Amino acid sequence: MGERSGSTMSALVTGGGGFLGQHIVRRLLDRGEKVRVLGRSRYPHLEAWSVPCVQGDIRDSKAVATAVDGVDTIFHVAARVGYWGRHQEYVETNVDGTRRLLAAAAEAGVQRFVYTSTPSVVIGADGVESGGDESLPYPDRYLSSYGPTKAEAERAVLAAHSATGVRTGAIRPHFVFGPKDPQIVPRLVKRAREGRLAQVGDGSNLVDVSYIDNVVDAHIRLADALGEADSPAGGKAYFLGQAEPVRLWDFVRTILSGLEAPPIRRQLGFRAAYRLGAGLEGMYSLLPRSWEPPLTRMAAVILGTSHYFDHRAAQRDFGYTPQVSTEEGLDRTFDWFRSDEGRRLLNG
Repeated sequence: MGERSGSTMSALVTGGGGFLGQHIVRRLLDRGEKVRVLGRSRYPHLEAWSVPCVQGDIRDSKAVATAVDGVDTIFHVAARVGYWGRHQEYVETNVDGTRRLLAAAAEAGVQRFVYTSTPSVVIGADGVESGGDESLPYPDRYLSSYGPTKAEAERAVLAAHSATGVRTGAIRPHFVFGPKDPQIVPRLVKRAREGRLAQVGDGSNLVDVSYIDNVVDAHIRLADALGEADSPAGGKAYFLGQAEPVRLWDFVRTILSGLEAPPIRRQLGFRAAYRLGAGLEGMYSLLPRSWEPPLTRMAAVILGTSHYFDHRAAQRDFGYTPQVSTEEGLDRTFDWFRSDEGRRLLNG
């Protein structure tokens, strides 16, 4: 997947110590590329791979300028994620941080810029038309700060393709899962063990999921495509997922069963979940912002409605097809979480 062609790439990966970031770093190293990371901490696994890390925040202009110096390709993965928190924090990281990185990239003569976006940019207060392609519009209203700030950053990235000398593109992966996942799998297992996991909706909702190796492959294929001046991928965003959507709650039950977690025993209708999320948001808005509600309106939409997309543009423009099936991806995920490192993450 994503075999190297042409000269060696010199790449910066922002958020390179995170789930997706570290997998991109590993794949680039395996291709023989030069890699540098911009991250807020020290990462022992990256140090073990002899990957230099510029320690700093995407909001720090000096750290950003140092990180982009001498690279020809940027994979911008770092972001403020989640459906709860101070709006200004999302703006500072997702919008201002991305604009700062784009400006530094143009100043440093970076050639290619691949942005990790999200389908949440098109999922508004009324949900989204499932099965749609990249012509789906940005909605007027969102239910959290994540979607609109990622959308504003995505617009800035795509506009930079024609406004600067940097060739840009964006990937919108959905429900990324796989080995070393610190979010989806551990949270599902933890909530199931605590008896706090309830199915939202009737269980018929279809969603896209994305195995980590396929997501990495798409990022690198897009970067390779942007190396061609006449690539049709320049200045565009692409939905990403497995070959077919899955029934979300069947997928969740497969994960719980595969990792010997307790089954789901409760169910909440979508409308009831949405109303509960709204009420909890109102209540938690009066508490310290570090306290996150157990359910929000956006989480209810994500968990209780369908949201899957047409992936043909990625195949057409830069040859992406998922090489690892959902079933194989789950088997690899289970194998890793059964390892000592995986068990520590599940039990941590």
